[in-house]
Amino acid sequence: MKFSEMPYERPDKEALMKEIAELTEALRNAKNYEEARTLFIEKDKIDRRVHTMSTLCYIRHSIDTRDEFYDGESDFWNAAGPEIMEYDQQWTKALLDSQFRGELEKEFGEVIFKNAELELKTFKPEIIPLLQRENDLTTEYEKLLANSKIPFRGETLNISQIGKYKNDADDETRLEAWKADGQWYRDNQEKLDSIYDELTHLRDEMGRKLGGENYVDMGYARMTRNCYDKNDVEKFREAVVKYLVPIADSIYRKQADRLGKTYPMSFADNALMFRSGNPRPQGTPDEIIQAAKSFYDSLSPETSEFFRSMLDGEMMDLLAKEGKEGGGYCDTLEDYEMPFIFANFNGTSGDVETMTHEAGHAFASWYNRKRVPMSTIWPSLEACEVHSMSMEFFGWKSASDFFGPDTRKFLYSHLATSVTFIPYGTMVDHFQHIVFEHPELTPAERHAEWKRLLGIYMPWMKLDGEIPFYSEGMGWQRQHHIYSSPFYYIDYCLAQTVALEFWAMIQDDYDNAWKHYMAYTEQGGSEVFTKLLENAGMASPFDPETLKGVCEKAGKWLDDYDLTGIE
Repeated sequence: MKFSEMPYERPDKEALMKEIAELTEALRNAKNYEEARTLFIEKDKIDRRVHTMSTLCYIRHSIDTRDEFYDGESDFWNAAGPEIMEYDQQWTKALLDSQFRGELEKEFGEVIFKNAELELKTFKPEIIPLLQRENDLTTEYEKLLANSKIPFRGETLNISQIGKYKNDADDETRLEAWKADGQWYRDNQEKLDSIYDELTHLRDEMGRKLGGENYVDMGYARMTRNCYDKNDVEKFREAVVKYLVPIADSIYRKQADRLGKTYPMSFADNALMFRSGNPRPQGTPDEIIQAAKSFYDSLSPETSEFFRSMLDGEMMDLLAKEGKEGGGYCDTLEDYEMPFIFANFNGTSGDVETMTHEAGHAFASWYNRKRVPMSTIWPSLEACEVHSMSMEFFGWKSASDFFGPDTRKFLYSHLATSVTFIPYGTMVDHFQHIVFEHPELTPAERHAEWKRLLGIYMPWMKLDGEIPFYSEGMGWQRQHHIYSSPFYYIDYCLAQTVALEFWAMIQDDYDNAWKHYMAYTEQGGSEVFTKLLENAGMASPFDPETLKGVCEKAGKWLDDYDLTGIE
């Protein structure tokens, strides 16, 4: 079935909650394992049905945030989700207390019970109004950005559309685009500050109601941190500053030399990798998709079948357009056993990177689509990001099909930005810890903290006030995850470290690297992150030597890369 043909129907909330309550009571009274197992499978079917409908709504609303019908349905889910959660929590408690837990663990795996224990730490009925308000605020933020209107040289562009000008090879055009983009955020500063300030205090209140000192413990439980804690994350952050920031700094110093700029450079100049311009994909969006099809056909029989099914089902919406939510994502429609890819193509190399990134998620979902329960299709989020960030490097196999004459530019810039991204992503995580450990900070004090962290994690950024918003310590407000998914961003950094492991393996033996990738992917969400890595023969990113080793190898590759003929 094609995406456009998938019917959406709002569930009867009261009937759904009654159904879950009846299943919960039946599980408590189950007389044997077979009966408990049947109820477990039935609850999974309900979860699939409900998630499919909520996801259909979310995708269609993000494709056009102006659509009145799905705008109303989004409001329904924002309010109904926390109410349904109360009944799901009662089911979870019954599952954890079941006398048949051992048999369920043996058949379906221990990880679902680890995650269930974390789930209980994220909810009490008294926080339902706070969860509903949180949903409304994050929707308000996304709609504000999706409906941005930025005047630029006679055009009116949204945030996604102006992105290509922020990477333009012409210094004047690029700087003007950064200023125009930053000015839109400054013009909406009061609203952005207000939304986040309320979100911060809401989350702090929820965390305290759940027994924590602040939001941090609740935030970690919501992110399903089932095999590491904030101490491990702090050690990772320390390793980034010690081992990676100097390598990233060296990359930007060489970039300044290539561009004829003085180090440190402005945000606009740091966005330009080569004097002649950043790599751009060749061809139209349709031709990029055809190049992706050729790549996945050549990679393996499984990836070929996967990508062809995505095309047949029209399970992608890729072009930036008015009213569309920014960014990119992949989600799964479980009742149809199909993933969906959402993106905002704007003519930059990010189009290809997003295509392969989200396809990495989608392939992992598709490959594990038959798993029961639904929660074991995907692992925890840092593990999911390994699928996507590593797939970007496997895409180097077809780089010439995507980039043509800009292939050499792409290979260099993709690895360079993969390395230099980690300090930024780690800074996002550090910032969020500061915010939630000190919820009393004013908006101005939060901006000051971001500006201070820039000096630690991104010393190559010139903070001279040339570009409003960004140089004033406010650039964090463009990062969707900070508003809608707190503590998510470190997942990208952990995953990028593992992805660089795969990159290093690819340099030595592509086929062997793919075998390790499949050994990792085929486990789905059956184990915790560190165990998935161990089973696939990969090192843990929490070992400082892992980060140090892969980044030194990437740094040497970049130092040795022949840029002759590229201006």
